[in-house]
Amino acid sequence: MTTEGCLRVGVSAPDFTATAVIDQEFQTKKLSSYRGKYVVLFFYPLDFTFVCPTEIIAFSDRYEEFSKLNTEILGVSVDSEFSHLAWIQTDRKEGGIGDINYPLISDIKKEISLAYNVLEPDAGVALRGLFIIDKEGIIQHSTINNLSFGRSVDETLRTLKAIQHVQSHPDEVCPAGWKEGDRTMIPDPVKAKVYFSAI
Repeated sequence: MTTEGCLRVGVSAPDFTATAVIDQEFQTKKLSSYRGKYVVLFFYPLDFTFVCPTEIIAFSDRYEEFSKLNTEILGVSVDSEFSHLAWIQTDRKEGGIGDINYPLISDIKKEISLAYNVLEPDAGVALRGLFIIDKEGIIQHSTINNLSFGRSVDETLRTLKAIQHVQSHPDEVCPAGWKEGDRTMIPDPVKAKVYFSAI
Protein backbone atom coordinates (compact mmCIF):
# COMPACT_ATOMS: atom_id res chain seq x y z
CA MET A 1 0.00 0.00 0.00
CA THR A 2 1.35 3.41 -0.94
CA THR A 3 0.93 6.55 1.15
CA GLU A 4 0.98 8.77 -1.92
CA GLY A 5 -2.05 11.02 -1.91
CA CYS A 6 -3.00 10.09 1.67
CA LEU A 7 -4.06 12.80 4.04
CA ARG A 8 -1.35 13.20 6.67
CA VAL A 9 0.79 15.80 8.38
CA GLY A 10 3.20 17.42 5.93
CA VAL A 11 0.95 17.34 2.86
CA SER A 12 -1.17 20.08 1.30
CA ALA A 13 -4.58 20.47 2.88
CA PRO A 14 -7.30 19.50 0.39
CA ASP A 15 -8.76 22.69 -1.01
CA PHE A 16 -12.49 23.27 -1.08
CA THR A 17 -15.06 25.90 -1.94
CA ALA A 18 -18.28 25.88 0.06
CA THR A 19 -21.09 28.01 1.43
CA ALA A 20 -20.60 29.32 4.94
CA VAL A 21 -22.56 31.40 7.42
CA ILE A 22 -20.77 34.37 8.96
CA ASP A 23 -22.44 37.41 10.53
CA GLN A 24 -25.79 35.75 9.72
CA GLU A 25 -25.04 35.95 5.99
CA PHE A 26 -24.25 33.30 3.41
CA GLN A 27 -20.79 33.62 1.91
CA THR A 28 -18.66 31.44 -0.33
CA LYS A 29 -15.42 30.40 1.35
CA LYS A 30 -12.39 28.85 -0.33
CA LEU A 31 -9.70 27.33 1.87
CA SER A 32 -6.84 28.40 -0.39
CA SER A 33 -7.91 32.05 -0.03
CA TYR A 34 -6.49 31.89 3.52
CA ARG A 35 -2.90 31.38 2.31
CA GLY A 36 -0.62 33.59 4.34
CA LYS A 37 -2.62 32.81 7.49
CA TYR A 38 -2.79 29.76 9.70
CA VAL A 39 -6.11 27.94 9.74
CA VAL A 40 -7.71 25.83 12.46
CA LEU A 41 -10.15 23.68 10.50
CA PHE A 42 -12.42 21.63 12.71
CA PHE A 43 -15.24 19.24 11.93
CA TYR A 44 -18.19 18.49 14.17
CA PRO A 45 -21.06 16.03 13.70
CA LEU A 46 -24.29 18.07 13.62
CA ASP A 47 -26.00 21.32 14.49
CA PHE A 48 -28.50 21.30 17.35
CA THR A 49 -26.68 18.57 19.26
CA PHE A 50 -24.95 18.44 22.64
CA VAL A 51 -21.14 18.46 22.67
CA CYS A 52 -20.91 20.47 19.43
CA PRO A 53 -22.21 23.80 20.76
CA THR A 54 -19.79 23.68 23.69
CA GLU A 55 -16.87 23.39 21.26
CA ILE A 56 -18.14 26.00 18.80
CA ILE A 57 -18.84 28.53 21.55
CA ALA A 58 -15.50 27.83 23.27
CA PHE A 59 -13.56 28.52 20.06
CA SER A 60 -15.67 31.62 19.37
CA ASP A 61 -15.15 33.01 22.87
CA ARG A 62 -11.37 32.76 22.36
CA TYR A 63 -11.34 33.82 18.72
CA GLU A 64 -9.32 36.96 19.45
CA GLU A 65 -6.43 34.85 20.78
CA PHE A 66 -6.29 32.96 17.49
CA SER A 67 -6.68 36.15 15.45
CA LYS A 68 -3.64 37.68 17.21
CA LEU A 69 -1.69 34.63 16.02
CA ASN A 70 -2.61 35.30 12.36
CA THR A 71 -5.02 32.37 12.47
CA GLU A 72 -8.54 31.87 11.13
CA ILE A 73 -10.96 29.31 12.52
CA LEU A 74 -13.33 27.40 10.24
CA GLY A 75 -16.02 25.05 11.55
CA VAL A 76 -17.48 22.39 9.25
CA SER A 77 -20.41 19.97 9.49
CA VAL A 78 -22.61 18.08 7.05
CA ASP A 79 -25.54 20.40 7.82
CA SER A 80 -26.91 22.88 5.28
CA GLU A 81 -26.15 26.57 5.52
CA PHE A 82 -29.83 27.04 6.45
CA SER A 83 -29.39 24.78 9.47
CA HIS A 84 -26.25 26.70 10.45
CA LEU A 85 -28.16 29.98 10.21
CA ALA A 86 -31.08 28.68 12.28
CA TRP A 87 -28.65 27.41 14.95
CA ILE A 88 -26.86 30.77 15.07
CA GLN A 89 -30.23 32.54 15.37
CA THR A 90 -31.21 30.32 18.32
CA ASP A 91 -30.34 31.65 21.77
CA ARG A 92 -27.65 29.77 23.66
CA LYS A 93 -30.05 29.13 26.53
CA GLU A 94 -32.29 27.30 24.06
CA GLY A 95 -29.54 25.04 22.66
CA GLY A 96 -28.37 27.45 19.99
CA ILE A 97 -24.97 29.04 19.59
CA GLY A 98 -25.90 32.67 18.96
CA ASP A 99 -23.58 34.87 16.95
CA ILE A 100 -20.07 33.45 16.65
CA ASN A 101 -16.83 34.99 15.43
CA TYR A 102 -15.90 32.68 12.57
CA PRO A 103 -17.57 30.95 9.61
CA LEU A 104 -19.56 27.72 9.86
CA ILE A 105 -19.20 25.85 6.58
CA SER A 106 -21.82 23.61 5.02
CA ASP A 107 -20.57 20.23 3.82
CA ILE A 108 -23.98 18.91 2.88
CA LYS A 109 -22.54 16.76 0.07
CA LYS A 110 -20.00 15.36 2.56
CA GLU A 111 -17.14 15.98 0.11
CA ILE A 112 -14.98 17.96 2.55
CA SER A 113 -15.42 15.42 5.36
CA LEU A 114 -14.51 12.66 2.93
CA ALA A 115 -11.44 14.54 1.66
CA TYR A 116 -10.21 14.96 5.24
CA ASN A 117 -10.96 11.33 6.10
CA VAL A 118 -13.25 12.20 9.01
CA LEU A 119 -16.58 10.97 7.62
CA GLU A 120 -18.20 8.30 9.79
CA PRO A 121 -20.03 6.34 7.08
CA ASP A 122 -22.50 4.53 9.33
CA ALA A 123 -23.64 7.71 11.06
CA GLY A 124 -23.28 9.88 7.94
CA VAL A 125 -21.60 12.65 9.92
CA ALA A 126 -18.05 13.87 10.53
CA LEU A 127 -16.02 12.77 13.51
CA ARG A 128 -14.45 15.53 15.59
CA GLY A 129 -11.45 16.11 13.33
CA LEU A 130 -9.21 19.12 13.86
CA PHE A 131 -6.45 20.23 11.50
CA ILE A 132 -3.94 23.05 11.89
CA ILE A 133 -2.88 24.27 8.47
CA ASP A 134 0.08 26.61 8.07
CA LYS A 135 0.50 29.73 5.94
CA GLU A 136 1.58 27.65 2.93
CA GLY A 137 -1.50 25.42 3.11
CA ILE A 138 0.37 22.46 4.65
CA ILE A 139 -1.21 20.34 7.38
CA GLN A 140 1.00 20.61 10.46
CA HIS A 141 -1.25 18.90 13.01
CA SER A 142 -4.31 16.66 13.02
CA THR A 143 -6.37 15.01 15.70
CA ILE A 144 -9.62 13.09 15.47
CA ASN A 145 -11.92 12.46 18.43
CA ASN A 146 -14.82 10.08 18.58
CA LEU A 147 -18.30 11.61 18.59
CA SER A 148 -18.75 11.50 22.37
CA PHE A 149 -16.09 13.91 23.64
CA GLY A 150 -14.98 17.39 22.73
CA ARG A 151 -11.67 19.07 22.05
CA SER A 152 -9.59 21.50 24.08
CA VAL A 153 -9.16 25.10 22.95
CA ASP A 154 -6.16 25.39 25.29
CA GLU A 155 -4.42 22.43 23.65
CA THR A 156 -5.21 23.75 20.17
CA LEU A 157 -3.64 27.11 21.06
CA ARG A 158 -0.62 25.43 22.65
CA THR A 159 -0.05 23.30 19.55
CA LEU A 160 -0.54 26.26 17.21
CA LYS A 161 2.05 28.28 19.14
CA ALA A 162 4.51 25.37 19.05
CA ILE A 163 4.06 25.06 15.27
CA GLN A 164 4.61 28.78 14.80
CA HIS A 165 7.66 28.72 17.07
CA VAL A 166 9.47 25.92 15.25
CA GLN A 167 8.59 27.45 11.87
CA SER A 168 10.11 30.77 12.92
CA HIS A 169 13.05 29.06 14.72
CA PRO A 170 13.94 26.18 12.36
CA ASP A 171 16.96 25.14 14.45
CA GLU A 172 14.80 24.43 17.52
CA VAL A 173 12.29 21.77 18.54
CA CYS A 174 9.67 21.86 21.29
CA PRO A 175 9.76 19.13 23.96
CA ALA A 176 6.69 17.44 25.48
CA GLY A 177 4.18 19.82 27.04
CA TRP A 178 6.00 22.89 25.69
CA LYS A 179 4.23 26.17 26.28
CA GLU A 180 5.06 29.63 25.02
CA GLY A 181 8.06 30.95 26.95
CA ASP A 182 9.35 27.48 27.91
CA ARG A 183 12.81 26.24 26.98
CA THR A 184 13.22 24.65 23.57
CA MET A 185 15.86 22.20 22.46
CA ILE A 186 18.38 22.04 19.62
CA PRO A 187 18.09 18.67 17.86
CA ASP A 188 21.75 17.77 18.09
CA PRO A 189 23.26 15.03 20.30
CA VAL A 190 25.66 17.46 21.97
CA LYS A 191 23.58 20.67 22.00
CA ALA A 192 20.49 18.87 23.31
CA LYS A 193 22.41 18.23 26.55
CA VAL A 194 22.05 21.95 27.33
CA TYR A 195 18.30 21.42 27.59
CA PHE A 196 18.49 18.17 29.52
CA SER A 197 21.03 19.53 31.99
CA ALA A 198 18.69 22.44 32.80
CA ILE A 199 15.59 20.40 33.64
